[in-house]
Amino acid sequence: MATVDVVSEIPGTVWKIESKIGDKVAEGDTILILESMKMEIPLQTTSAGVITAITVAEGDFVGDGDTVAALEI
Repeated sequence: MATVDVVSEIPGTVWKIESKIGDKVAEGDTILILESMKMEIPLQTTSAGVITAITVAEGDFVGDGDTVAALEI
């Protein structure tokens, strides 16, 4: 099995984490919600798999391209 990083596509603050380690996710599932410029933006998976790591906490600031989670596919 391979590991894929889930990265933020925009800078923002982690508003809410929707998934946890061990969750099975499908392509397009929301892992967390970022708040940027007073908008809530869902961060979705690009592959189906199992979440093996979440590297951020609610309230953390993430930049464009920062890894926020890892999936085993």
